[in-house]
Amino acid sequence: MSHNTFGHLFRVTTWGESHGPALGAVVDGCPPGLRFTLADIQDYLDKRKPGQNRFVTQRREDDLVKVLSGVMPQDDGSYVTTGTPISLMIENTDQRSKDYGEIARQYRPGHADYTYDVKYGVRDYRGGGRSSARETAARVAAGALARLVLPGVTIRGALTQIGIHRINRENWDWAEVNNNPFFAPDKDIVPVWEDYLDGIRKAGSSVGAVIEVVAEGVPAGLGAPLYGKLDQDIASLLMSINAVKGVEIGNGFGAAEITGEENADEMRIGPDGQPQFLSNHAGGILGGISTGMRIVARFAIKPTSSILTERRSINADGEEVNVRTKGRHDPCVGIRAVPVGEAMLACVLADHYLRDRGQTGRLA
Repeated sequence: MSHNTFGHLFRVTTWGESHGPALGAVVDGCPPGLRFTLADIQDYLDKRKPGQNRFVTQRREDDLVKVLSGVMPQDDGSYVTTGTPISLMIENTDQRSKDYGEIARQYRPGHADYTYDVKYGVRDYRGGGRSSARETAARVAAGALARLVLPGVTIRGALTQIGIHRINRENWDWAEVNNNPFFAPDKDIVPVWEDYLDGIRKAGSSVGAVIEVVAEGVPAGLGAPLYGKLDQDIASLLMSINAVKGVEIGNGFGAAEITGEENADEMRIGPDGQPQFLSNHAGGILGGISTGMRIVARFAIKPTSSILTERRSINADGEEVNVRTKGRHDPCVGIRAVPVGEAMLACVLADHYLRDRGQTGRLA
């Protein structure tokens, strides 16, 4: 499999660099006959795009998506998928490559500069090239198409922690997520995060975060034992997001602190005569296969590596240097990772939905 491609039946290949003319994705395996509009994709890209508030990078990109192939335009302005590869393109319009001239041969601590140079012998120092979080715009566009494949499934994400400050889960309200710049489901945490991040930003520093993504309406039976596990693929694609350093499903690492009695998801027959789980510690997946309960995954984002404080490093000539990263950067890259996490979860579920349909013949 290509290093730039993920998925089996619903396959996504992303292309482009942070400071190139454009970036995008090719989505192959999307079923024919699905109708969508550009707004259906653009709405998700608008949530991810930079420059929307003082808590994210001030790079200005409209992130306007173009659909180049794989669709039939309709008279009402919508598109219908044809079953052939769908090519999506997003142009870069606000690159400032000169901001990176000083670090052309320096390895920024925490970045992929050194490892890219070691592996390839050449690296795009302008914003990190392919290692830049700018690439995630293409994933979000692909994720919008993935949602079309999933009938009755709702996928949402929220920020649950910035630095040491966590939400109060008793205040969880999905309606609040789009009412603040943090995608926070707890309105009481918003002023706390605002004050905290203002201090981080003014200091030229950065901080990490935790994002939770949830899928509701997922049918039971998606996934497979051992090497086709649904949670395995969710963890893999969430870990593929820039700056992610940890992933958990359901209780995750919290399961190590409780007993088997506490962790077990007991079952009864529900009022409709169907199996019913009395809890969801497993996060909607048992033995690698969906249970029909909500799928819950969390991922941890490290602090943005680009900070104004000088850090010790070396350069490509083997000399010791002190590096201060200039340019426009997110004080907490986790904020804009919320729609990216949603997109990755959507792509995994779309792929497994099609794989299950192909193997079992079920239409869910």
